[in-house]
Amino acid sequence: MHIILIIILSYFNMIQTTEDKNIYFGGGCFWCIEAAFQELKGVIKVESGYSGGEEKTANYESVISGKTKHAEVCKITYNENIISLDNLLTVFFLAHDPTQLNKQGNDIGPQYRSIIFYNDVGEKEKIDNYIRQLEDEKVYQNIQTEIVFFNAFYKAETYHQNYFNLNQNQPYCSFIINPKIQKLRNKLKDYYK
Repeated sequence: MHIILIIILSYFNMIQTTEDKNIYFGGGCFWCIEAAFQELKGVIKVESGYSGGEEKTANYESVISGKTKHAEVCKITYNENIISLDNLLTVFFLAHDPTQLNKQGNDIGPQYRSIIFYNDVGEKEKIDNYIRQLEDEKVYQNIQTEIVFFNAFYKAETYHQNYFNLNQNQPYCSFIINPKIQKLRNKLKDYYK
């Protein structure tokens, strides 16, 4: 009897658990993207880093030159049972201006481009459909967001991690990031903790 109960409980646990998923978003400075996603329900972890270039140039000094092919991105680890990719895309497209090419505000260069690194064909289809819907509904016109197959993520230096939360009085955080976070929280109240 105990063996049957153990098998049933094991099967029930297998059904309820899911593998955590990762998606990689770049939309200007990674401090902004990190702050936009950290407090979302279902987001487990957000790490700032670089993607799109080679490992040997994946460091802040090289990337800010704009010559390494990297974008500043955040690796978003999330539980899809709590938050969907569509919900994450909603936050991403509200957190930055996807119609700007190779810049966000005063952050100028290809390292600040709007970009999503996807993991498989299913994700790419969802992203393409989401962008098409935004343009069809005239939310944005001429979206510049690159959609690229994920290759590698290089975690940024320690001082870039959790930047907004640790530096809220810094002028960039006060005047650039904080208003974006307030806008997101006001528009998407149900998404945030």
